[in-house]
Amino acid sequence: MVVDTELSDAQVDRIFRALADSTRRDIVTRVLTGEQSVTALATHYDMSFAAVQKHVAVLEGAGLVTKHPHGRERMVRGDVTAIRKAQVLLERYEQLWRSRIERLDALLAEDPH
Repeated sequence: MVVDTELSDAQVDRIFRALADSTRRDIVTRVLTGEQSVTALATHYDMSFAAVQKHVAVLEGAGLVTKHPHGRERMVRGDVTAIRKAQVLLERYEQLWRSRIERLDALLAEDPH
């Protein structure tokens, strides 16, 4: 199975804007290790249930989590595919950085004589 790793500029913006908040990063961590209800998530934070719902909505808009009904609860699950796409993007930036360092190392290693 081939996973499309390309992200549009808008998707990249949404993902990193969503991950810029520590509460949202914590929510992603929690739901990547196991599905949780919004109610259960809300017990971990010193904020209102509505505020946690808004954080989850931002994460859902970024494609980092999905929600589905389970009885009266809304269950939240992390989307590993979205995390992998962001990881691929960061790895590309890292490779650019490493290639520049390698070129600088080679330049500095050249014998000036």
